[in-house]
Amino acid sequence: MRVKIFNLGVLATNCYLIFNKDEAIVIDPGGEPTEIIKFLGKNNLTLTLILNTHLHFDHIQGNAKLSKLTGAPIFASQKDAYLLESELGLGGFMDFPSTELFEFKDLRPGEIDVLNTKCKVLATPGHSPGSLSFYFPELKDVFVGDLIFFRSVGRTDFPGGDLEILKKSVEESIFTLPADTIIYPGHGESTVVKEEKMHNPFFIGYNYLS
Repeated sequence: MRVKIFNLGVLATNCYLIFNKDEAIVIDPGGEPTEIIKFLGKNNLTLTLILNTHLHFDHIQGNAKLSKLTGAPIFASQKDAYLLESELGLGGFMDFPSTELFEFKDLRPGEIDVLNTKCKVLATPGHSPGSLSFYFPELKDVFVGDLIFFRSVGRTDFPGGDLEILKKSVEESIFTLPADTIIYPGHGESTVVKEEKMHNPFFIGYNYLS
């Protein structure tokens, strides 16, 4: 399995395309998906699934078009559905583009089969109530949206955000993963579980040896 990163939309959101043989999935298509469509065609890949870590506008603006062009269903947490009734999900504020509406299926925590491998859907609220992370044990990769970044964490000043809940999500769901697990965030560079345990300033005093 391989991971291809696209920086999409006005906030340069990390969109991840994971592919294996002739099938692929996409996590957080946050802008115009033309590059994704071209890559799928060039590599003879069929898109089978669109996953959203959360439903803020900068992570979902390519959902509708990508789903229409590929037939791939969209999955996200129903706990974030309220965002699609506000500017946080619909966009349009601060001159950001509007989000084309789409339908999605509710995705709950648990284990799913993706590209013939296990994916653990983790409930990681804090940035939003329905924030999810996607952990692939065989790859030792976790895709976290705006939960945690390189030496930082996601914003919690939006409606539905809560810093203490976010920190608890990181400590209980991300820092408990194997130390060499790669963290793929919604913005910026990737990092590693062990490094964030030791050096992320939001977790000073955390027992990183546990």
